[in-house]
Amino acid sequence: MNGIILVNKPSGYTSHDIVGILRKKLKTKKVGHCGTLDPDATGVLVVCVNKATKAIQFLTADDKEYIATLSLGTSTDTYDASGKVIESKEVQPIKKEQIENVLKQFVGFQKQMPPMYSAIKVNGKKLYEYARAGEEVKVEPRSITIHDIQLLDYHDHLIKIKVSCSKGTYIRSLCVDIAKKLGYPGHMAKLIRTCSGDFKIEQCATLEEIEAGDFNVITLDEALKCYPQYVVEDENIVFHGKKIKSDLTGMVAIYNKEGHVLAMYQDDGQGYLKNVRGLW
Repeated sequence: MNGIILVNKPSGYTSHDIVGILRKKLKTKKVGHCGTLDPDATGVLVVCVNKATKAIQFLTADDKEYIATLSLGTSTDTYDASGKVIESKEVQPIKKEQIENVLKQFVGFQKQMPPMYSAIKVNGKKLYEYARAGEEVKVEPRSITIHDIQLLDYHDHLIKIKVSCSKGTYIRSLCVDIAKKLGYPGHMAKLIRTCSGDFKIEQCATLEEIEAGDFNVITLDEALKCYPQYVVEDENIVFHGKKIKSDLTGMVAIYNKEGHVLAMYQDDGQGYLKNVRGLW
């Protein structure tokens, strides 16, 4: 089997747990995921199998969409519900308009400070390893873009939002920052990834369905059609890694006449496409 399986990851499983389950189910070691979901989070996890693992780097650069629930009044060391409470404050009634005005301030390009309890590496060591050891380390903010934030519901101290954002955005950090703007400590109480690039939660299979063999496999030919496409007459051009003259820019998927993807190329800024990765 070669292709992509979309999993609706349940809470309580790491992304690596899901990879392990699929390795066992499909009897292959060549399985990898495209974009980590925290154990408490649920929703779309894109998993590549066998030859499709060659394309993981091209399937992780997509924008994401989430539905998150922000809990006002308590902050935790992990920025989510699994952490230790470090600050509390009684929440007073907030007008819907005030929340919406604050949300608008987070739309656009910005620098975001990631949570200390995250898998980002500094000097070869993951941040959560520093945090668990009580060690301090300098963390640089990351460039992200929030395309849109919508207020879905507000009840008591819970604020439910839908977020469309770039790869690399930490929704936990976003929730904490929104809470601060509203004048309260806060943490992310719940998170669902509803979309990863072109892949939507409605397309995903549950672990139970996967165990029963009731799931779809998306081919690389189909998955990479989100990129600009170039069809070659002679496949040997690609197999030998030769440049292709083209006015296409950015990352480009190279297909043969039969509609099979052969490689990913990128423009060199001089009117040519150069080979980045073969996928045959």
